[in-house]
Amino acid sequence: MVESIARVRHIRVTPQKARRVVALIKGKQAEEALAILKFAPQSASEPIYKLVASAMANARVTADKTNEFLDDQDLYVKNAYVDEGTTLKRFQPRAQGRAFQIKKRTSHITVVLSTPEVAETASAGTTKKASK
Repeated sequence: MVESIARVRHIRVTPQKARRVVALIKGKQAEEALAILKFAPQSASEPIYKLVASAMANARVTADKTNEFLDDQDLYVKNAYVDEGTTLKRFQPRAQGRAFQIKKRTSHITVVLSTPEVAETASAGTTKKASK
């Protein structure tokens, strides 16, 4: 089983908007997730597309290091989540000498890709039947 993680930190996308896009790809096959992100109209889909592609490359490198066979068709998005990053605080001048605070939010996005656990689930199923 190959598992790879890719992270991007301090990306200038609000976490709320990024979570909408991440929800589209959770549990999907990696190739299918790339296709969904390529045609998604949201602005957060481009950095998340790059992140999934990076996680796929990380999985290939990990498989090469451990001498395992890896087919890109086997990879799926095991987990993907968005955390809130630092907030940039800016001020905009308003009438009568006042100032209005603008919060420019950032996100930390993490994508975990994995291959299915075929051997482990098969052995777990036989132990449950044997115990009954």
